[in-house]
Amino acid sequence: MNKANWIPKVLGICEEFHQSYGKINQDRRKHLEAISAYIRECENLEKEVQLVVICTHNSRRSHFGQVWLQVASEYYGHNMRVYSGGTEATAFHPNAVKAMRRFGFEVSSSEGQNPTYKLRHSNDSMPIPCFSKKFDHSENPHDQFAAILVCNDAAEACPFVPGANERFVLPYNDPKEYDGTDLEEQKYDERCSEIGREMFYVISRI
Repeated sequence: MNKANWIPKVLGICEEFHQSYGKINQDRRKHLEAISAYIRECENLEKEVQLVVICTHNSRRSHFGQVWLQVASEYYGHNMRVYSGGTEATAFHPNAVKAMRRFGFEVSSSEGQNPTYKLRHSNDSMPIPCFSKKFDHSENPHDQFAAILVCNDAAEACPFVPGANERFVLPYNDPKEYDGTDLEEQKYDERCSEIGREMFYVISRI
C-alpha cells in the first residue's frame, strides 16, 4: 500500500516496530509465529482471514491488538479483517483511547456509556471502529476465524471459543493496574507499544 497518505506519527511508530523485533524474546516469538502460520495457511488456501482479539472487558488490550493487527496488515500488504470482543462488554477505556491518540491516531467518537470510536491512521483507509462488546456480538464473525486471547482471565473463561478454527493464548499485563497513578500514561504507552510490536511481528512473518 502507498503510505504517502498515512499520518506521519503513526507511520513513524510502525517503522519503529518494524526495526525493533529484536526486543521480542525467542519463547514469545514461537507463540506469535503460530498465529502467522495460521494466517499464511488461510492465504494459501485463499480463505478470508478473520481474527478476533479477546480480553475480559474488551476495554484495553483487545482494542490495542485489534487496531495494531489491522494497521500491520495494511503496512505489510495483507488483506484481513480484525475484530475484538470480551467475555463481557464495558467500554473502550478512556485511558486506552488517550494512548491511541498519543500514538498519532485521529480519533472520533459517538456519545453514550459505550461509545463507538473510529480510529484513522491513513487518509486512504477506512477508519477502524472500536467499541466494547462480547466476543459473540453480531458484528463479529461466528465461524471461520481465529481467536487471540490477550489476558489469562479470558483464556480461563473461554477454554473453547464457539466457531473458532484456532485459539491462541497470548497474555499481556493489564495497564488498568496503574489507573489514577503517576505511571498511568507511561504504562498505557508501554503496553500499547508492546502489543503493537508483537502484532507487527505476527504479520511480518506471514
